[in-house]
Amino acid sequence: MVLIFLILVAAYLMTFIVPAGEFERETVDGQTTVIPGSFDYLADVANLHIFRIFVAIPEGLVNASQFLFIVFIAGGLFHILQRTGALENAIGVAVHKVGAEDSVKSRNLIIAAGTFIYGFFGVAVGFENNIALVPIGVLIATAIGCSRLVGVVMAVGGIGIGFALSPINPYTVGVAQGIGELPTFSGWWLRTLMVVACLATLTVFICRYVVNVDYHDNQPAELTKQLKDYRLTRTNIITLGIFVTGLLIMLVGVFTRGWYINEIAAMFLLMAIVIGFANGLGANELVKQMMEGAASVTAGALVIGVAASIQVILQDAQIIDTIVNSLSTLVGDMPIALAAVVSSVIQGIINLFIPGGSGQALVTMPILIPLADLIGMSRQLMITSFQVGDGLTNLIVPTSGGTLAMLALGKVSYAQWLRVITPLLVLIYGMCWIALVVGHYLGY
Repeated sequence: MVLIFLILVAAYLMTFIVPAGEFERETVDGQTTVIPGSFDYLADVANLHIFRIFVAIPEGLVNASQFLFIVFIAGGLFHILQRTGALENAIGVAVHKVGAEDSVKSRNLIIAAGTFIYGFFGVAVGFENNIALVPIGVLIATAIGCSRLVGVVMAVGGIGIGFALSPINPYTVGVAQGIGELPTFSGWWLRTLMVVACLATLTVFICRYVVNVDYHDNQPAELTKQLKDYRLTRTNIITLGIFVTGLLIMLVGVFTRGWYINEIAAMFLLMAIVIGFANGLGANELVKQMMEGAASVTAGALVIGVAASIQVILQDAQIIDTIVNSLSTLVGDMPIALAAVVSSVIQGIINLFIPGGSGQALVTMPILIPLADLIGMSRQLMITSFQVGDGLTNLIVPTSGGTLAMLALGKVSYAQWLRVITPLLVLIYGMCWIALVVGHYLGY
């Protein structure tokens, strides 16, 4: 909370340095995009009063309310699941059969499988849509004798990298290729190689480094019995069936009905109610368990709202377009391969100010696609550069509500997360930059 508040103060101070400006915008096929070359500075924007810092926090809480509420509801759902013992029993039985409690090789095999499964969900389902799956990763890590940090890195890292480099990401690749007038999800082969290589790197990083991190857990996740003693009861199987069915309905809704955070949160609430009744909980006890689960993630949920206040300040000062315009002009005179790398860095910086892949694409791609044409860079390469910069920084920028929501459910603080994930991101970025350069020389 303190770290993000300091970033909020830094954003406020930036408003006195960066002049206000804006692009003209137009609506095409229901999507609002900027008009390239239309940027102009604004002369009549007053400086923000220092009290605005504190007003921005409750406004940020309101703006990020959908993320807060899905954290509260998912916290309640998993608290009920924990009380039923169904998930713990299932994971305990599975880990015991694999033998991961006795063998480092088996432990690493489970970490690898978990990382790629979470990566697949990131590739195919999206980012925020997988928020509620993070506590399962914590349970898996606990069952194999690791800290909750291992489970959170496996889950959030896998989902984040899968989403960031997905060859079929509708939020970044789909929108950007639509603006760039390219076939939807074309150029998939380079993105597929990147996501597989980076998920493999994440697996090695967890097995070699994260499992050995001296992590002091204020809320240790502990199994209630020895692995050999776990059994699945009939009620457990019914509970897991309800949970899996709910997830499948959620996926159908996401892919065919356009469901997003509110609909997913509603599905989690319905799942919690049905699971509670299936396990014999009365109405009062069900509400009590939901409240206890929500209370356990309150601190992490409130961090999301404080982080959202950063964007409130930047929007009030009207400096986001100025930052986008200034950064986009940096790549004009560079060699194409270097411009592709620098473009990804620029997109990563912009992601701090415009969280959300599709929103960032709608703002930056109308500027950078014509720029790519001017300097001789392929549109496909510019879009992949945008995807790398936007997607990977979701794992560290404090304005990414989805990441903070996942950390809240995993009960790992933002500061703890940054210390562990930053070395990995440096390595992943290096790999992706090499891929962009090689892609250019291969005519991608």
